Amino acid sequence: MAYEEEVRRKKKKRVRRFYDYSLLFTIIFLTVFGLIMIYSASSYKAQILHDGDAAYFMKRQAMIALAGFFIMLVISKIDYHVFARFAFLAYGLSYVLMIAVSLVGRKVNGKRRWLGVGTLSFQPTEFVKIALIVSLAVVITQMGKKINNWRSMCFVAGLALPLALLVTLNNLSSGIIICGIVFVMLFVATKKKLVFAACGGAAVFTLTFAGQIGAGLTAVGLLHDYQLNRINVWLNPEQFSQEGGFQVLQGLYAIGSGGLMGKGLGESIQKMGFVPEAQNDMIFSIICEELGLFGAVSVILIFVFMIYRFMLIANNAPDLFGALMVVGVMGHIAIQVILNIAVVTNTIPNTGITLPFISYGGTSVLFLMMEMGLVLSVSNQIKLEK
Repeated sequence: MAYEEEVRRKKKKRVRRFYDYSLLFTIIFLTVFGLIMIYSASSYKAQILHDGDAAYFMKRQAMIALAGFFIMLVISKIDYHVFARFAFLAYGLSYVLMIAVSLVGRKVNGKRRWLGVGTLSFQPTEFVKIALIVSLAVVITQMGKKINNWRSMCFVAGLALPLALLVTLNNLSSGIIICGIVFVMLFVATKKKLVFAACGGAAVFTLTFAGQIGAGLTAVGLLHDYQLNRINVWLNPEQFSQEGGFQVLQGLYAIGSGGLMGKGLGESIQKMGFVPEAQNDMIFSIICEELGLFGAVSVILIFVFMIYRFMLIANNAPDLFGALMVVGVMGHIAIQVILNIAVVTNTIPNTGITLPFISYGGTSVLFLMMEMGLVLSVSNQIKLEK
């Protein structure tokens, strides 16, 4: 009797923990949908470049996504506090990787963005994003209420600024995303909101007078000619169609021709060599052409649901460290989705930003899965009340 009573007591003490299966299924859906769209958008190009193998890009993405999925599941079952121990090591490694890629990285389209040996390569900027999220979460948590001081806020921003500059040298879009991640994490962590409103106003002002500002910065040597060219293409793609506006115009043609319900999956015309790299940055234009406004809005709503799950997990996280990590990942996904769609619709200048889980890119999907593992790990530490 005593033994049975002891067993019952242990069962009562056993804590039930939450695991966000809604987020897990959303990740699976977006990844599978991404593979379908990569096949659709890249099949024409793949047949030409890879001996008739229409599924070449899709198969490569699927293998990395599958590996990333298992890594995500493993990370999700680890107590996320373990990763705090390696935060500053990862932060230091970020500098090593970014300096290495600047010196000996592989050049693609004139930019050194890849590190690797032989056929194996990856973009260190993706590692930097996840390392910075964990590192800043640790620092802000250790500061506690001191984070509301201007000096502490500047210190946190100063930790990210050198890395952001190193990344921006070869990858402007990733530099923007890193700055956005820091912005979101500080906005959530601090009570001082006026400075963030000022930053938002400055961003609107910059976009409004982008042409004049770009010309001035180029004149003093702070912007390269190709960067100014991107601004000119954004402002007037028809006039600069030969200098880079071609991709923008073809993407807009794809969006416009899709109509309300689209031409049908696999029926895109613009992917036939008209939209360069249709499976990468411009894949949203192919979604619009094949699935129409209905498909485009559906994809956006799925990302909105994902952001909602992030907010739910962050609000119920066991501690500030877990909440801030989830907020950092949420900021990363939200910023990248908004910027990609804004680029494709020519709302902002083209900066080469991929659509999370959907655009082709092995490094991107692998580290995105790791970030999702961190979020699921935080969710798995939430205790359920009986």
